[in-house]
Amino acid sequence: MSRTLYVTDLDGTLLAPNATVSAETARIMRRLAADGVMVTCATARTPATVDPLLADCNIPLPGVVMTGAADWDFAAKAYRNVKFITPEVVRAIDDIFADETMKPFVYTLPDVKAPLQVYHSGQLLNDYERRFYHERSHLPLKYFHLGATPDAGLDSCHILYFAMGDPATVDRIAARLYDLPGCYISNYRDTYDPGIGLIEVFADKVDKASAVSELKRRSGADRLVVFGDNLNDLSMFAVADTAVAVENALPQVKEKADVVIGPNSADAVPRYIAKQEGIVI
Repeated sequence: MSRTLYVTDLDGTLLAPNATVSAETARIMRRLAADGVMVTCATARTPATVDPLLADCNIPLPGVVMTGAADWDFAAKAYRNVKFITPEVVRAIDDIFADETMKPFVYTLPDVKAPLQVYHSGQLLNDYERRFYHERSHLPLKYFHLGATPDAGLDSCHILYFAMGDPATVDRIAARLYDLPGCYISNYRDTYDPGIGLIEVFADKVDKASAVSELKRRSGADRLVVFGDNLNDLSMFAVADTAVAVENALPQVKEKADVVIGPNSADAVPRYIAKQEGIVI
């Protein structure tokens, strides 16, 4: 019998429009897990928000977090397969951001079982940064250091640079970073506010495609079905046996999909999986 691995994006895909897991989605996900269906997530989020969001879903496998920079083991509450940015590339990224007016959040991970240590060297300059910080400052899996930079001894522990703001500024920074060897850039618009530009900087060859392909290999699956809505999901669309877009996905994403299902407001992802597996919900 074919063993299928289902991997879903979160924001705009599995999550409802208010960025939560609906009670119905959680109920169906628990049923899928109880019936042995291999289902997990691949998201740009960190475990600080992923773990509480999916707490009621009983996710049976590690999830891909930070766009593939690491996996999160829901059972052990620990990071796996972490891909760190090399110290030489860290210094080059720092130099590029120093030339610009936008200061990034810098994520370091000194211990795979400890909270992420997140640094921001200046004041929180825009409303998006302030909202981002206040919504996460209380979370147990992420600790913020505002007005500070990582100690030199943490150069080998950098996992992610994340900046947000005016799209033109973000695009300008991204253009410079694309020319820097040894790192991977994800530059896209916010799912909930397209007027906000987002940029993530990772170690080389970090993306959802590589991460879900490796997860497929480790899980023993022989088919991979992925779900997404935004441009940063297209890399995993390219390596999937079946790429599924939700109805509310960007037009470019739906064009690349093999299947388009209902919107994220209708619990479409877990309903589709249950139907494919012949599970009555």
